[in-house]
Amino acid sequence: MNSIARPAFTHEYDVVVLGSGAAAFAAAATAACHGLRVLIVEKAARFGGTSAISGGAAWIHGSNQARAAGVEDSPEAMRRYLKRIIGAGYDAALVDAFIERGHEALRWLEAHTELRYALRPLSPDYYPDEEGATDFGRALEMVEYDGRRLGERFKDLRMPPPGMLLFGGMMVNRVDIQHFLSFRRSPKSLWHCLKLLARYGLDRLSQPRGTRLTTGNALIARLASSAFAQGAELWLNSAAKALIVEQGAVLGVEVQRAGGVERVRARGGVVCAMGGFAAGAIAAANRPDTGSPHLSMSPAENDGAALRLGAAVNAASGQDLAANFFWAPVSELCHANGERERFPHLVTDRAKPGVIAVNRAGQRFVNESNSYHYFVQAMFSGNPSAGGNAPCWLICDASAMDAYGLGLARPKPVNNAALIDAGYLHRAASPEALATAIGVDPQGLRATLERFNADARDGVDRAFGKGGNSYNRYMGDPAHQPNPCLAPLSKAPYYAIRVHTGDLGSARGLLTDAQANVLDRDGAPIAGLYAAGNDMNSLMRGTYPGPGITIGPGLTFGWIAAMHIAERLRAPAALTTQREL
Repeated sequence: MNSIARPAFTHEYDVVVLGSGAAAFAAAATAACHGLRVLIVEKAARFGGTSAISGGAAWIHGSNQARAAGVEDSPEAMRRYLKRIIGAGYDAALVDAFIERGHEALRWLEAHTELRYALRPLSPDYYPDEEGATDFGRALEMVEYDGRRLGERFKDLRMPPPGMLLFGGMMVNRVDIQHFLSFRRSPKSLWHCLKLLARYGLDRLSQPRGTRLTTGNALIARLASSAFAQGAELWLNSAAKALIVEQGAVLGVEVQRAGGVERVRARGGVVCAMGGFAAGAIAAANRPDTGSPHLSMSPAENDGAALRLGAAVNAASGQDLAANFFWAPVSELCHANGERERFPHLVTDRAKPGVIAVNRAGQRFVNESNSYHYFVQAMFSGNPSAGGNAPCWLICDASAMDAYGLGLARPKPVNNAALIDAGYLHRAASPEALATAIGVDPQGLRATLERFNADARDGVDRAFGKGGNSYNRYMGDPAHQPNPCLAPLSKAPYYAIRVHTGDLGSARGLLTDAQANVLDRDGAPIAGLYAAGNDMNSLMRGTYPGPGITIGPGLTFGWIAAMHIAERLRAPAALTTQREL
């Protein structure tokens, strides 16, 4: 690691956090609550990163919420499950730190900040039949939050894409979606929806969007409110350009801001939590090439800055992961003005009765109700010489469209004609006509539907097992029996949406130890440099065991990094060393 001449610092803080997602704000809020001077540096014009547009769920063992609910789980069970899913890349030190300190981090953050999670009543791990898996107890969902508590900063919070909102600005969570799907048959759901609409209507009298925040937006708002209340500063439109190093230790960072360069000292350390590299130029070299577009949900600012900064100080990065990304199928709408809107197909359509996915041959290739990560793995596995599975098409009939919608298309009574006119949603009077319109083999689709419909009437998917485990059924329609995921596609008209391979972020990042301290290529910690979130090489090694497996570790190791810095700064010897540097 090369040393440079002693810089003239323009600013001095105890901690500099690069990025503003969940891991970044966990570190910033924790450090600020310890009385440390904190600077958050965000390249974008809005804060929140990918976390702000995520589902906000956290996957953590042994939370207070789980214990209060009487959940029977054990660290050993979680280790067995992760060993089975992660495989050869299993890192015992990092997994143990996550299992043993994850609930400690959550407990601390909920005691000292406005962070609040609730236990999901039912949320199976993504591979529920594997040893050590659970149907309940590890997945937590964000409690809604009033965005007005951010004050003037509310306008700076990253807003989810329009397709993830109702009426252009109303946020909903998993429970809300179920109520909207059920309002025609449930007075309780109707009342729930009417209250949400009334609140949203009042908000729009004075706000550009609804202030009732849910999911990832609420997660970021809660942590940010706490960090700001404790004095943390936020620089937007500011990019970290280089780490400042002396005698092998990271002392600070050079930040491009307002046309100039600020040299910022970080007495305790720099935390890299800039969201990974899924939207950067290096992304294409780290994923399979299908010859068709790949659509990332990551903000454009997630361009791999941490890998570049780390490489300049001899930091090691992950190798040989099961996948370098957390996959998700994504569709895209091109608006009349040329703007493109992406929609991740995570929970609202694939698993529902009357929905299937087919390739260009008109054939199914996957259990549509398995996890989004698994779904895209199946898209990548298609034989290119036979047309492959990427892109593919989600297809449904009128009954499914009316009940559940498809992608950006909303269920009845919404009129989706604009999506049809835009070429996003395709409609036809028969399966053969639909296949011809979208470039799928008509006879292949007809044969697929004959087999699938026969299975659906029996309630058993003999080809791929859709609805065959607890996770599948959880993602389906619990009111539909005997299989919550199966119904024949038999009522015209028929609908289709083109779906591409996509991702929710990158998994490969800087190697760290259990203290979130970045390691050099010899395996030694680099003093003063930490990584968390998607800038930290994922302990899941590119696998996806359950809901919230990015945010759970992100919160945990962001907290661990800040605690480690606070402990170092409190130690007299550490303070002396820092003053000498």
